[in-house]
Amino acid sequence: MRRGLALVVGVLVACAAAAQMPKLDDVLKGAGTLPGMPAAGANVGTGDDKTNAAGIKEALAVGTERAVGSLSQVNGYFGNAAVKILMPSSIQKVADVARMAGFQKQVDEFILSMNRAAEAAAPQAARYFGDAIRDMTLEDVRGILTGGDTAATEFFRRKTHDKLYAAFKPIVSQKVGEVGATRAYKDMMGRYESVPMMGRQSLDLDDYVTNKSLDGLFYMVGEEEKKIRTNPAARSTDLLKTVFGK
Repeated sequence: MRRGLALVVGVLVACAAAAQMPKLDDVLKGAGTLPGMPAAGANVGTGDDKTNAAGIKEALAVGTERAVGSLSQVNGYFGNAAVKILMPSSIQKVADVARMAGFQKQVDEFILSMNRAAEAAAPQAARYFGDAIRDMTLEDVRGILTGGDTAATEFFRRKTHDKLYAAFKPIVSQKVGEVGATRAYKDMMGRYESVPMMGRQSLDLDDYVTNKSLDGLFYMVGEEEKKIRTNPAARSTDLLKTVFGK
């Protein structure tokens, strides 16, 4: 029964992620008419900027679609060692005491539930990434094209971090309760604080999970960006090959 429920949840999460992904056709509309870019037929400009703009937008749409899609799946965070949300260092001592006291299962459930909350929030990123891509200027395009391996990822971080935090946190707050993180956390803290001389510990769990979710998100976007820049096989369209294959 529980296995069947997990499968249903996984399907629903995947569908929600797909529904909110930035569509390439939508994102790329107007790619050649970025703010500050000369209109077609103008005497200034050679057309190279238009090609580069379209290529950058397509690269960002492809990269973010892959990153958000992978993280939105069941085990998108939990099953990926690079982004898995681990026990907060501030309460690691609590976890160690809980394990020694025979509460390994509760510790494991706590870690799993934080990752499940992140996976539930991840689809929200698609909307904000899509907005950032559509609002790019020619200066943004040039900076990304000539920047380092994660110049586009840093662009996204500057443009979307605060908005993503505001969008993620309410979902994280809801999901940590639904999937048991809050209960597991309170149980661990109660067991820990009942031990003489241990004292009270505190952690803003919602803030911690939200920030770790975003850290993992930007990490994955960065990895996808590196692939497009350095791996010809990751350039899945002719436009990407034209812009990044030079």
